[in-house]
Amino acid sequence: MDGTKQHILSLLVENHPGVLARVAGHLSGRGFNIDSLAVGETRDPQFSRMTIVLSGDDRVLEQCNKQLNRLVEVVKINDFSNVPDFIDRELILVKVDTGRTGRRDIMELAEIFRARIVDTSPKSLTVELTGTPDKINAFLDLVKPFGIKELVRTGRIAMARGGQGFTE
Repeated sequence: MDGTKQHILSLLVENHPGVLARVAGHLSGRGFNIDSLAVGETRDPQFSRMTIVLSGDDRVLEQCNKQLNRLVEVVKINDFSNVPDFIDRELILVKVDTGRTGRRDIMELAEIFRARIVDTSPKSLTVELTGTPDKINAFLDLVKPFGIKELVRTGRIAMARGGQGFTE
């Protein structure tokens, strides 16, 4: 194995126009591939929280951290690579073809996975599901045979458990 794995970084950044573009551009301009990126305002509107998922070995992660720390707008970086216990989630909306007989089966799968039906039409159901990437992928594998008409994923977000991590 070559040591490549996914790394989850949570950044506290200043909340003003252009910061997202600067961070993403800074990473991609140096050859880092972003697997997932989620961003939103924190409880303090002066700051936003970015969760970035990157693939690479530990050297790649070290270089990425060094590059991000050079940006003035980056206040703090929380690297979950060495955090033993953290919470990570992803959200999907998936529109599934119900066909003539699949509606009940899809509704049962949604119930098993604690998902919600958020829209219905004569030929499809739209399901909202939140969970770990493994949970989401397992659900998608089970509904794929019915026919996925449309799919939207948010990307991962992460937070340290308990008193660990950082506050704004």
